[in-house]
Amino acid sequence: MERVRPVTHRLSLSAVFVALCIVGSLVKIPSPTGTVALDSLPGFFSALSLGYGEGALVAFLGHIFTSLNVGFPLGFPVHLFIALEMGAIVLLFRFAFVRFGAFAAIAFGVLSNGVLAPLSLVPLFGWGFFLGMLPSLLVGSLVNIVLAVVLFRVLSRRWKGIVL
Repeated sequence: MERVRPVTHRLSLSAVFVALCIVGSLVKIPSPTGTVALDSLPGFFSALSLGYGEGALVAFLGHIFTSLNVGFPLGFPVHLFIALEMGAIVLLFRFAFVRFGAFAAIAFGVLSNGVLAPLSLVPLFGWGFFLGMLPSLLVGSLVNIVLAVVLFRVLSRRWKGIVL
């Protein structure tokens, strides 16, 4: 059973994770758009440690801040759509983690964020964009998600849910 946290505690932790998204957005993984970074790690981690809503919000804001850092290269409406996708991916990632375990959640997250999300942009930008983004998004997704799961496992064992 999950421990219920006061709203102020969850809000404060969410704000810290959003700040970590901004820091993570500065750690880039080379890509054609410059928006692949370690910004979603705090979103995936907060989904595991705080819950569905907080994780989705942190992932959404993480992508917005990363895109803002590079000037919204695909245009604000497209980045807003991608941020909404990130929120949904994080929600489903947590569901997969709770229901099927860490390995299934990692596989789902990497497939969703690394392949399906850019696939949704093919009608706007074509197959060349998809193929150009695919390698960096797969690497970025794998790094963000694996680090989030490892950190969650290590910290939840160490603090036994007291802090998170």
